[in-house]
Amino acid sequence: MITSKVSSTSPAEKLSIDEQIVPFKGTSSMKTYNPKKPKKWGYKIFVLSGTNGLVYNFKIYAGNISPVPGQPDLKASGNIVLDLLQPIPKGMWHKVYFDNWFNSPLLQTTLWKQGFGSLGTVRLNRVSGCNMPSDTQMKHLGRGTSVLQVTQMDDVELRVVKWYDNKGVTRLSNFAALEPQRTIQRWNSKEKIYVDIACPSIIMIYNKFMGGVDLLDSLLALYRIGLRSKKWYHKFLWHFLDVMLIQAWLLYIRDFDLSGAPKKDKLPLLKFKLEVSDCLLLKGKVPGPKRGRPSVSVDDLYRAKAKKGPTVKIPAKPIRTDMIGHFPEFAEKKGRCKYPGCTGICKVFCCKCRVNLCFTPKSNCFRKFHM
Repeated sequence: MITSKVSSTSPAEKLSIDEQIVPFKGTSSMKTYNPKKPKKWGYKIFVLSGTNGLVYNFKIYAGNISPVPGQPDLKASGNIVLDLLQPIPKGMWHKVYFDNWFNSPLLQTTLWKQGFGSLGTVRLNRVSGCNMPSDTQMKHLGRGTSVLQVTQMDDVELRVVKWYDNKGVTRLSNFAALEPQRTIQRWNSKEKIYVDIACPSIIMIYNKFMGGVDLLDSLLALYRIGLRSKKWYHKFLWHFLDVMLIQAWLLYIRDFDLSGAPKKDKLPLLKFKLEVSDCLLLKGKVPGPKRGRPSVSVDDLYRAKAKKGPTVKIPAKPIRTDMIGHFPEFAEKKGRCKYPGCTGICKVFCCKCRVNLCFTPKSNCFRKFHM
């Protein structure tokens, strides 16, 4: 169900594939250890995402990665890439970025024949016949030195580039190479100044578009649901609930930016999650007897009023306008009308929103408040 929802989003041109860890230290045969992740123990999920963190497909690692039906067997690292790319239309020349665990010449050749460009770091022992200079040799040539080697594999041209910065980094691609090179700044610790060095195009492209899954992980870590449990399925439940909320927020940000609305009205992630929780708690519910202290939420429409002094909090707009359970009642004491701009004092209040509102022939704030 979740997979079908995320794969229904129109995919971006630039895609990245990486591992994701669901933190868990309990007893489980599916638990893995990855020392390079901030949360080292947990369940491994392979994720296909865009550069903005939107997820298009994912696969939970259960200990065995089988070949994709109708696809060549590229071993575990290549098979998972082909599996994740199943919902992406072939021949549209999407660009796919991944790290050296996934990357190999055979995978890049297969992707090119299916209409995908690909780029990633690579382990040189996977590229037979590629003799690159050592880091020591490149260090003598200076920072910014790069070496290019080109080969043909099943009529597909592959390029291997090694570039030396503080250490050597190697990239393999079926579409990118050295040119156009750009100049970047690096700190020279000996001379205590910034110096300009050359950087190949293949390095710049990878650094720019590879971080989609890392961005998603950073957003998950900000306000992760912290319910503790030893049940493995609870961890997956809270994790995917967090992922879906972040996906909704990213889509909201995308549509908000296209709408041209003022930036001050944009909801940050925490505010967005709180409003979603408020709406889920009250959406479509008819209020029963009120117990305990009143609990209401903050509405952005009252920010201007709040700057002038203390204000009574009101429910979010989706709750005020759901047209369910908003009935006028008489309070024991009078209160100030909470409709913006009204200074009336009345006894009528909404039994669901729990705020005072004018309800007279001359001033019907109750109706305007819920529209």
